[in-house]
Amino acid sequence: MPDATETSAGQDDKARTRAREKLTAFLRDEALAQGFDLCRITGADSIAEAAPRLDAYLDQGYHGTMEWMAETRERRRSPRALWSEVRSVVVFGLNYGPDRDPRDILQKPDKAAISVYARNRDYHDVIKGRLKEIATRFAARAKEDVKVFVDTAPIMEKPLAAAAGLGWQGKHTNLVSRTHGSWLFLGSMFTTADLLIDEAETDHCGSCTACLTACPTNAFPAPYQLDARRCISYLTIEHKGPIDPALRPLIGNRVYGCDDCLAACPWNKFAASASEMKLVAREDLREPSIAFLLGLDDAAFRSFFSGSPIKRIGRDRFIRNLLIAAGNSNDRTLIDICRLLMDDAAPVVRGMAVWALSRLMTSGEFSAFAANRAEDSDSEVRAEWQQAGIVSCTQ
Repeated sequence: MPDATETSAGQDDKARTRAREKLTAFLRDEALAQGFDLCRITGADSIAEAAPRLDAYLDQGYHGTMEWMAETRERRRSPRALWSEVRSVVVFGLNYGPDRDPRDILQKPDKAAISVYARNRDYHDVIKGRLKEIATRFAARAKEDVKVFVDTAPIMEKPLAAAAGLGWQGKHTNLVSRTHGSWLFLGSMFTTADLLIDEAETDHCGSCTACLTACPTNAFPAPYQLDARRCISYLTIEHKGPIDPALRPLIGNRVYGCDDCLAACPWNKFAASASEMKLVAREDLREPSIAFLLGLDDAAFRSFFSGSPIKRIGRDRFIRNLLIAAGNSNDRTLIDICRLLMDDAAPVVRGMAVWALSRLMTSGEFSAFAANRAEDSDSEVRAEWQQAGIVSCTQ
């Protein structure tokens, strides 16, 4: 017969297990109450394989000008590198599936294609508010410390989500869910609490390469690898300054992000569109006209995109993107607004206006226009004139 010590230890183990089960159930109930579609848990040491992959990504320069990724390399390696006391990581998923194929707008070159995730309020704010509600209640009940994160801290959320079983990282490097396809916002809660750990999800991509072949700019050097320097989402959102002239025609009318690789995923057939309580698209951001958006000055830009993630890149970078779309549109009605933007205060806007006009005007019109322009004071704008075949612009 077991002695009293063994019996006591067994009872303690059962009590701890029951406590973990209750806390875990409490978390899942709170997640559902806050509108999350998925809530799963992984351990603080569950993504050891992610660190060498991060090193390879950074060492190959695939992060482009996102220096902050290299600067925070050490803290990204594992949850414990960011917070040594963490024991469990809770990952939440919020469905933002569109109610129509977002690629349909690519056939309407006079319209501006905005990535599905950016057609409503900034998801960082929405999700973080909900996570704080959950974290406050959980901390009070568990008497444990918590921290919440939404895509702004040096955390590898997609590997953590895969380890927790929300899905797997597909060949496009984004998370794929068997129940929500490629349309999930992610948020996480780190805690010192000891919670029940869920099983990791396995890769279900198989031989499919739909996401890779869908990329307009060939941004995937290999399956499960992304070169951000060729990715339209990176170029239109993260990248500052002029965009590589060789890539501009491939961008089409995508003015903020790109959904092509996400939308091509066959697993999307299991994903319902987001409900009204979540993030549905603003009607005026479904298919806004390029002409209208090009006319926004800084004040109008801030007002129109109030609460939107688009506001974070600033008016000048957004107009740069729109001018690339204008240059790809073959819409000569945009010539006048592009002419006006030649006098914009921002060099990046003036430079892209040169490129757009060189595409929209006939060669004779463009040469005559250039002949009446004074040479620009900015070297990057002058470089655009030279690339367009105009060696110098003199009045």
